Amino acid sequence: MDRPRLIMPESMSRRSVLGLGAAAAAAFMVPGCSRGRSDEPAPSAPAKLATGNLGGVYNTFGTGLAALVSEVTGMMLTPVVTAGSIDNLRKVAGGTYDVGFTTSDSAYAAYEGLGEEFGRGSLKFSALGRTYDNYVHVVVPMASKIKTLADLGGRPVSVGPENSGTKLVADMILKTAKNSKGKTGVDVIEKTLSLEDAANALNDKPKPGQEIEAMIWSGGLPTGPIAALQATVGFRLLDIGEVAQTIALKQFGGYIVSSIPPKTYGLASAVPTLTIPNYLIARQTLSDSWAWWIVNTLFRRQKDLIGNPADKEHYHPEAGALDPRSAIATMPVPLHQAAERWYRNNHI
Repeated sequence: MDRPRLIMPESMSRRSVLGLGAAAAAAFMVPGCSRGRSDEPAPSAPAKLATGNLGGVYNTFGTGLAALVSEVTGMMLTPVVTAGSIDNLRKVAGGTYDVGFTTSDSAYAAYEGLGEEFGRGSLKFSALGRTYDNYVHVVVPMASKIKTLADLGGRPVSVGPENSGTKLVADMILKTAKNSKGKTGVDVIEKTLSLEDAANALNDKPKPGQEIEAMIWSGGLPTGPIAALQATVGFRLLDIGEVAQTIALKQFGGYIVSSIPPKTYGLASAVPTLTIPNYLIARQTLSDSWAWWIVNTLFRRQKDLIGNPADKEHYHPEAGALDPRSAIATMPVPLHQAAERWYRNNHI
């Protein structure tokens, strides 16, 4: 697998770069008992974890994390299916849910009050840590004649649900790509489908009005409903490396130029793409006990969270990417005070 290549955006300040470098350079290991015992008090009331689309990695990973945290604390952390990043940001900041997943670019836009998605007003929330990275998938059936982003012009394409991080990045990619005339911007017939509906549509099982020729999805590796297509219609992933580099250079949001390894989906070769880090965020008034125990469980019970590859239902390979040394890099979103205390006490 190609290592992700961090490109410094033109808009990133020197201070931000130094902060990221410091996080990446930390070299201490987390000591202590893997079971996560502590004098920290258990949460006194249940909580809700905003995940994402059914079948997506946010949802499967979040469900596994919620079950493990509930077991460790003795208090229920309930996973909730949502539309994704933007939906989660609004509802966590608004107090509907207690914690949730979001992409770094969506978190940046929400925290700074940028973009129409948040009404150009900043949202207030904190971070528990950076988790794993999302990879942008541009999926076309194996038999399709579509070879490039420009070929998507005028075609029906799923760009992810409304209020999702997928749609945010899909729109950015299409606006940045060159069309068949060499000009910037590829106009498609946008379909705002869920992950499950988009995968079914490519599998020749579309609901009325949901017919598509390609789908754009931002998710962890592997994304189950996409992987399942390889056993039916088969699929290819478009190379979007050039567009990814343009976005990483010009936009702040933690964007990274990377690639999807061939073994992930049984592809012929690695496919260059755009990678976006994920944050686990919390409402500002989340109790210290919940914040501390969620972070503690992420890292002290990491092996349990990853699970057994033979048990597909409870296997979360993306948990293998968890690293407390990089988890503190959640700029510009500040860490929750209890999360910050956990990292500090563990020499991070």
